[in-house]
Amino acid sequence: MKNDVTGKLLGTDLDKLRALADADIAIDEDTAYDPTDPAAVEGFWAEAIVTPGGGVDATLAALRRARGPGRKPRKRALTVRYSPEVVAYFKATGQGWQTRMDEALKEWIAQHSG
Repeated sequence: MKNDVTGKLLGTDLDKLRALADADIAIDEDTAYDPTDPAAVEGFWAEAIVTPGGGVDATLAALRRARGPGRKPRKRALTVRYSPEVVAYFKATGQGWQTRMDEALKEWIAQHSG
């Protein structure tokens, strides 16, 4: 099956999954719980994710922020104001203009530091 937007093959055949009956789905009895029981759901997640002093919400937030080894530091999102002619100049260079603007600022810093 292909993704409608990208046309790339998907890793899962959704038609096969939809055709499965409940009896065809294996349930691991060690991790099975009643999803209608809030205490059972909370207990399942408390055992599944252990974080020092944060709980499930803090763990999920930390996972969203986590970066893998060897990755470059993230750029900081800021709200800044530039003169219209500066923005027009960089936008006229096409896609990637913000990266080129960042590189120009880095070059300026290198020339004027030290």
